[in-house]
Amino acid sequence: MPRFISPPLDQLSSLRTPLTKGERKVLDFFLKHLPEEWEIYIQPHLNGLRPDFVLLNPKVGIAVYEIKDWDLNAMPYRVQNSLEGIPELWATSRTGVDFKVADNPIEKAIHYKDSILNLYCPRLAINALTDGKFLSIVTAGVILTKATTSEIERLFSPFQQYFKLLDAKEQYYPIVGIDALQGGELNKVFPSSRWRSSKFMNAQLAQDLRHWLIEPDSESTQRQPLELNKKQQDLVATRTATGYRRIKGSAGSGKSLVLAAKAALLSTQKKDILVVTFNITLWHYLRDVAVRYQMPKKMDTQYITWCHFHEWCKGVCLAAGFKKEYDALWGDGQNIDEVLEVDLINLVNEVISQDRKKEKEQRQIPTYDAILVDEGQDFNLDWWNTLRKVRRDKGEMLLVADETQDLYQRAKDWTEESMAGAGFVGPWTRLDISYRMPPTLINYLEKYAKQYLPNSSINIPEAETSELDIWPVQMRWVQLNPNVQAVSLCTDAVLSMPIWTQPETLAYSDITLLLQDHKFGLQCVELLERSNVKTAHVFGNDRIEQKHRKLGFFMGDARVKATTIHSFKGWESRCMVIHISRANLPEDLATIYVALSRLKRHTAGSYLTVICSAPELEVFGKTWQTFERL
Repeated sequence: MPRFISPPLDQLSSLRTPLTKGERKVLDFFLKHLPEEWEIYIQPHLNGLRPDFVLLNPKVGIAVYEIKDWDLNAMPYRVQNSLEGIPELWATSRTGVDFKVADNPIEKAIHYKDSILNLYCPRLAINALTDGKFLSIVTAGVILTKATTSEIERLFSPFQQYFKLLDAKEQYYPIVGIDALQGGELNKVFPSSRWRSSKFMNAQLAQDLRHWLIEPDSESTQRQPLELNKKQQDLVATRTATGYRRIKGSAGSGKSLVLAAKAALLSTQKKDILVVTFNITLWHYLRDVAVRYQMPKKMDTQYITWCHFHEWCKGVCLAAGFKKEYDALWGDGQNIDEVLEVDLINLVNEVISQDRKKEKEQRQIPTYDAILVDEGQDFNLDWWNTLRKVRRDKGEMLLVADETQDLYQRAKDWTEESMAGAGFVGPWTRLDISYRMPPTLINYLEKYAKQYLPNSSINIPEAETSELDIWPVQMRWVQLNPNVQAVSLCTDAVLSMPIWTQPETLAYSDITLLLQDHKFGLQCVELLERSNVKTAHVFGNDRIEQKHRKLGFFMGDARVKATTIHSFKGWESRCMVIHISRANLPEDLATIYVALSRLKRHTAGSYLTVICSAPELEVFGKTWQTFERL
């Protein structure tokens, strides 16, 4: 059986963080000398730690390695003890300044080992408490690729002496240099690799760890070229006579892909492009999609501005010198919703009007050759018409929308009559076939929309007509009685997800927790953190904290994702836990539809658990593959 390597070797050239020359030498060494039973994980996520290599053999043990391409002659290094008697790595800069080396490979390797022992292999941690010999399962190694082993040993010998004081054997903390690699000395680089088996290691411990090591779907997807069908390609490559185009489509039909690809293509033509979303987090996703679009020329990012609508409004005011007027909108006692919906837009319109009166060379507000608006059903018509004012003559404007995902009840204002005055001529272009969701889920979405969204303009996704259903999906609905607390059940669902999925293919960081409320979200995040599961989340106690977290939210983050359903519009995940706290208002029911439609198909399987506290949806839940009542 060939060696398991994550990510695959043929994709190393497109890693988000490329391997250094030294890391490549170490990888080649492991590939040549390490028995094939050892799995190799390259830059694994490990709950956000990201060591250089982790090696895993279900019969023998685990090894974690930190690699440094350091030239020890570049500056004077030394080891000195802290006040507590713990060795620390220090250096002196070229200007004569002494400093403690923050990126100490010894400390990092030990930290990785401790985390594996105590956090990511819980069964191993329990065993180690009763028998310290279980600690030998994990090797923590350091390799310096521009120094010899003797040079490294002279520098780091105080650490090795410290290990002995802790009754730790040196063979489990190997520190070697380039000569060991060049000489093929596997026994020095990884002494425990000579074992054939260990009574302390087993397949269950290996399975516990794999979910933290396996490359997330978001990472591998980012290396795959964007696939568009002929109709989508035509929409990317062409424009209408007026420059205005509107696309309506169901969830997963590729609307956002078309928009992102068009931005990428226009950038190669040196056109200035503004990509606008309502959702603060969505433009991160669009930017990642755009990079995947294959063209003869590489996307030129300097020509694309990615932002959410209200951030663009702020930028317009500041660029034109209206900071004082902008700041005044947010005074005490102001109705924030009124400011966002009306007052800010009025100010921006006034700012643009005054800027236009200036001589062309004196104007300060940027204009664009193309303005592309995603999730258009979240915009009101006044916002769209404000954006039109910064379109250059003969420029393009694209609006994509899905009225079924109208969370803010604005789509009703987009009548054909009103849109005729917004630059549009002719009917919507429609995209109805879903290329993202598992076909099984599409059937459930249709049932849900007909039962709970009867008065909306439903854009039900369609599966590919000739498609064989090769997309396995597991769907579980847990209906809660009114007195059952949902926080612990949601976090338990996240933590137990790998137990009922395929251990070789699902990474913890693939799991997304979708919630309706910030307060509930903070409670879930706190409980996950207490369980030593780090999260990338958008929750905050106020708008400022929420905004900051949203700006830093992206699917490539190495942690479990937790977000509101609103902030996940336009995104996708192959493994989701959704909590439904309420379903009594039309906007609640629309939000739930959006959440369900975020599931992404995957050849290795997609997984969806719904924890439902809303009695109104029990009848629907009972139709699912797995239904439980608690």
